[in-house]
Amino acid sequence: MRVLVFEYLTAHGIGRDPAGPLHGMFREGRAMRDAVAADFRRLPDTEVETVAFSPGNDPEGELRRTARRCDYVVVIAPEHDGILGRYCRIVRQSTARLINPSPEAIELTSDKLALARHWRDHGVRTPATTDRVPTACEAFPVVWKPRDGAGSTATFLLADAFDVAQVRACLVAGRHNGPMIVQEFVPGRAASVAFLCGPAGNVPLLPTFQHLSTDGRFTYRGGELPIPPDLAGRAARLATRAIDCVGGLIGYVGVDLILGDAPDGSKDYALEINPRLTTSYVGHRAVADTNLAEAMLWAAAGTPTPELHWKAGGVRFATSGMVSPTG
Repeated sequence: MRVLVFEYLTAHGIGRDPAGPLHGMFREGRAMRDAVAADFRRLPDTEVETVAFSPGNDPEGELRRTARRCDYVVVIAPEHDGILGRYCRIVRQSTARLINPSPEAIELTSDKLALARHWRDHGVRTPATTDRVPTACEAFPVVWKPRDGAGSTATFLLADAFDVAQVRACLVAGRHNGPMIVQEFVPGRAASVAFLCGPAGNVPLLPTFQHLSTDGRFTYRGGELPIPPDLAGRAARLATRAIDCVGGLIGYVGVDLILGDAPDGSKDYALEINPRLTTSYVGHRAVADTNLAEAMLWAAAGTPTPELHWKAGGVRFATSGMVSPTG
């Protein structure tokens, strides 16, 4: 069996320079790529390829040629600007089996406004979301962020009317001119639940706390798992409702949540779905007694996934790929 793990930033060398502004995203992409590739290499009779495009070459053609000699392909790429969907379409032109969501699922989950409306239609609690431009009359605080963003890029907490003009200036300076949304700010603990998805259903992994920056930009720093059982139960229940109403999800998929201060979960909210492998994989594999890459193949094939087993203890993980024990 031959598996291609394609990660967008490392393949293009975007952010490779340690002094560049995108180096953090480059390291995060490399950590995801290396973690899942290492797990595939543990499978018997399995060869794993990654891609690093040569300067001046045709990257789409190179990916297409590489995919043709593989049995399975996992694409890891940001959702914004249609990047994830575009590279998944390239792989679909080959004979390889793509372990990623369908085009329709990627389109829905990458559009945060459309997903919010979809969730509300299906009774999933999510913050009020609109595509109008914020004004000085908002019910502050609110969050202003790209409609199809990834990695908290151009995401801002607006605490009051004064922040509106300041953030507008930041967006202009950063040349962020894509569609934006305004979202109700809901307080609580940032968490996520990853799933192994396929035709036979969606299998939740251990819920995870997310570590975010406290500067109003919500920059993702990594996370820790497992979380207390009461919070884990609430997170899994809400995330399961959030993901089960979206068709076409295949492979490793993450749901971002906010867990509020109500013990009954009435202040918990679903925020986003990441239709691709996320950095939480680095933490999950560290405490898994099951090979999660193999389990991902089972789920994608529609094979009932055997019960997942986890080691005792917990870990913290960083976007660089570093993992350390907790407690």
